[in-house]
Amino acid sequence: MDWLYNGQVFTTPNSDDIGFVYLITCIPTGKKYIGKKLFWTKKYKQIKGKRKKIIVQSDWKKYWSSSDELKTDVAKLGENSFRRTILYLCKSKGEANYLEAREQFVQGVLEYPDLWYNGWIIVKVSSSHIKRLHIHL
Repeated sequence: MDWLYNGQVFTTPNSDDIGFVYLITCIPTGKKYIGKKLFWTKKYKQIKGKRKKIIVQSDWKKYWSSSDELKTDVAKLGENSFRRTILYLCKSKGEANYLEAREQFVQGVLEYPDLWYNGWIIVKVSSSHIKRLHIHL
């Protein structure tokens, strides 16, 4: 199942996008999940006998959240029973952290556990993480 962004299939991030905030919806039940995922990850590789840090693409194209309950439903119902939507493309990890938590609080994911797969909201952000967001929200 592809990721959708602005109603279109999303396959390639811009070079300055580091990640995204997403919504996964179970079509048969309407149950949802809000999360974030980075496009890139750091790996270490031996190059000429030295340990070098390299940046590689993450598993974002095949990612189904950190929720065990959601992943169980995907295995049981099949990927085609779910819609994966990118809500925000993010320029920094702090921005992704803030926007994920903001959406989770606004949507009331903890208040309505029958409607949401989310069971936790964990975030650490500062005002410097969101200083450019006023132009996008």
